[in-house]
Amino acid sequence: MKQDSTRNTSYTVDCEDYVHVVKFNPFDSGDSCSLIAYGGNNYVVVGSCRFQEEDAEVEGMQYKTLRTFHHGIRVDAIAWSPETRLDAIPPQIRFCTAASDRKLRLFTSDLQDKNEFKTFDGHTDYINDLVFAPNEGQEIASVSDDHTCRVWDLEGNEKAHFVLRSSGMSVCWHPEEAFKLMVAEKNGTIRFYDLITQQAILSLECEQTPLMSADWCLKNTFKIGAVAGSDWLIWDITRSSYPQDKRPVHVDRARLFRWSRVNENLFATTGYPGKTTTQLLVHHLGHPQPILTGTAAVGSGLTWHRTLPLCAVGGDHKIFFWVTEM
Repeated sequence: MKQDSTRNTSYTVDCEDYVHVVKFNPFDSGDSCSLIAYGGNNYVVVGSCRFQEEDAEVEGMQYKTLRTFHHGIRVDAIAWSPETRLDAIPPQIRFCTAASDRKLRLFTSDLQDKNEFKTFDGHTDYINDLVFAPNEGQEIASVSDDHTCRVWDLEGNEKAHFVLRSSGMSVCWHPEEAFKLMVAEKNGTIRFYDLITQQAILSLECEQTPLMSADWCLKNTFKIGAVAGSDWLIWDITRSSYPQDKRPVHVDRARLFRWSRVNENLFATTGYPGKTTTQLLVHHLGHPQPILTGTAAVGSGLTWHRTLPLCAVGGDHKIFFWVTEM
């Protein structure tokens, strides 16, 4: 772990616009490349990437834009569907966006002639996060400043509706816990809902606010992480409803928390998109200090690669990528 110093980015991709959100496809799409989507002021771009860390024939990073989707309004959040397949004939790309007009848009494309989108109406305030059901991809959950979490089918019908006590900031669906939904609220409470009974079954408390982002660890279903105020917090839900571990990390308040998809002790946090630079910190639970510090000019969004210890942040006409060690 010789990475305790501030690191320049490992790779960058130039974009035509400010990148508000960036998301690696967390699902296997049947192709050796990784899919990545990023959203700007009025479009979503879907591209593929390949890194030298996974393919010796690649020098650095290869990036290719597969398609640009006109969106017409700023993109605030993106979720990938597990139904996205590049090895199907024809290929299928499916993702959903949340936008500043309080609507969800479900895009389906074969990367050729078929490009469809449906609009889901219902939220009455800003949508902060959304996620597909991880196994079949037949439902989408979203959370909003309107104090609700809603579950939709792919036609835009509301299948479930949970009333929250404050703004919903994050929503997570775990492939091993397909009938549970995790919802994190700005007031510092994280609740798990049983989707069959539509009841809350467990809650965790930050004891500090504002909670801005939370994530459910892919590699360990008992681990939950979040950022609230300027701290990161980690729970083991088998032990207590209060965090087992927490640390102040971002002077100017923390903004996003994301677990690595390959190591249950590795996670990243970002500071608030500041006036000049945003800090990305990569943490390992075995180390007292961040193992990587990256800076991006006005960064936004945070996403981990599906199989590599590599994360990406959006920014001004760029996506920044950092590779860390396990």
